[in-house]
Amino acid sequence: QVQVVESGGGSVQAGGSLRLSCTASGLNVGRLDVGWFRQVPGKERQGVSCIGATRVTNYADSVMGRFTIDRDSAKNTVYLQMNSLQPEDTGLYYCAARPWDSAHCLDSTTYSYWGQGTQVTVSS
Repeated sequence: QVQVVESGGGSVQAGGSLRLSCTASGLNVGRLDVGWFRQVPGKERQGVSCIGATRVTNYADSVMGRFTIDRDSAKNTVYLQMNSLQPEDTGLYYCAARPWDSAHCLDSTTYSYWGQGTQVTVSS
């Protein structure tokens, strides 16, 4: 049974940091593309960052230089280190996984496996 679980969300003040974790059971994240997506009420789900099976990484322009995605294959976990957080980073963060795909890894419509989300709230 495939299960994707996020953790690490919370409430911080602007300028603070959080590290999100995404653990997948029943999947080998080392062989998959894994992405982080953010959902804000009333807006479309936005791609934040992703790491491919080949370890190629991509970031949304809004988080470039502040967020870092990485993968620990031994722990079957993908991390999203978020620094210099701003109120606009607030949202429900989802982790998703897919078999390697030629489509851009920030395209949420191409992902098969999703977690339940972890809330990140940044106050000014």
